[in-house]
Amino acid sequence: QVHLVESGGGSVQPGDSLLLSCVASGRTLRNYTVDWFRQAPGTEREFVARIIRNSDTPAYKASLRGRFTISRDDARNTVNLLINDLKPEDTAVYSCAVSQSIWPDGAGDYEYRGQGTQVTVSS
Repeated sequence: QVHLVESGGGSVQPGDSLLLSCVASGRTLRNYTVDWFRQAPGTEREFVARIIRNSDTPAYKASLRGRFTISRDDARNTVNLLINDLKPEDTAVYSCAVSQSIWPDGAGDYEYRGQGTQVTVSS
């Protein structure tokens, strides 16, 4: 069993940065591929970034590459998502999910999901 808790969200202004964290308990997070998603009101959940199991290899949604950085903090059993130069269109609930697959390819490939953390970007 893996329990995931996201944190780090908040209300910020355009151009600010946020560091979101996905903290796991119960299992070693490095053994999982970890994906970050986001969901804005009235929209479907959108893939944001991925870090491959047993590695630090990242992958990003193409349109978000450059402002988003995913990384592991093994000492804290955590995967972080740094978002720079936040824009109003980044407003969403950000959540993480884990998979034992190297490259999960569908909702059924994720064993556990967190509840999410709200990010609101407005001036």
